[in-house]
Amino acid sequence: MTTTHTRHTDSAKQAWAEGFTLAAGTLLMIVGVLDLCRGIMAVAEDDVFVNTPNYVFQFDLTSWGWIHVVLGAIAVIVSLGLFRTATWARMAGVAIAGLVIIANFLSMPYYPLWSIVMIAISGFIIWALCVVRRDPDEFS
Repeated sequence: MTTTHTRHTDSAKQAWAEGFTLAAGTLLMIVGVLDLCRGIMAVAEDDVFVNTPNYVFQFDLTSWGWIHVVLGAIAVIVSLGLFRTATWARMAGVAIAGLVIIANFLSMPYYPLWSIVMIAISGFIIWALCVVRRDPDEFS
């Protein structure tokens, strides 16, 4: 008695899921690189950013620059894992995108328009990573 094994063909949902993961990975890579650049700008020259007086959140720009550098570097590393569709990278991607949202919200007085753009992109990354569903057979 012979058994034949047929390869499971990808469904349309799986193709969409892979597309969302790839899009989230690409956007997380872009967010990471831009966050690195923003952090380097804040560490190197504090004159680049606008300082809004009497804002509720007031922090030292150099320390916020280092926070953005670290978040950007981690985002780039996690995005590389997303290109391999690793489960750890999906979970870490959601966490890093959430931290990027918080960091950009708190640094909004120094660069308001860019902070809003980064918050929106990070929100899409979280959505794209959370909407992906895998087949139950994949983990067995």
